[in-house]
Amino acid sequence: MIIKELFGRRIQEIRKQRKLSQEQVAEKAGISSNYLSRIECGKENPTFDMLAKLSEALTADMGEMFDFGHTVSKKELKEAIQKFSQKADENTLRAIVKIIKIYN
Repeated sequence: MIIKELFGRRIQEIRKQRKLSQEQVAEKAGISSNYLSRIECGKENPTFDMLAKLSEALTADMGEMFDFGHTVSKKELKEAIQKFSQKADENTLRAIVKIIKIYN
């Protein structure tokens, strides 16, 4: 499983925990519900700005949004990160490093 899929599954999980519809979250984040659906299905690669909007719309911090540990094994997490890092551009990698530094 790749990181986009893990992230999408996690966003959907948080949204449902908060009893919010896709339409409600999309409106709060200023995006279409179709785009949110594609994020939740792991079909989109949201920007850092979009991550911040989703965080606010879901009232979830970034750490919570990237907490995949309870759904997959450590090996799967490492594989997902490795695959993501191989395909990510330099700006995306820099943004991820910033997030890692915040939580380290």
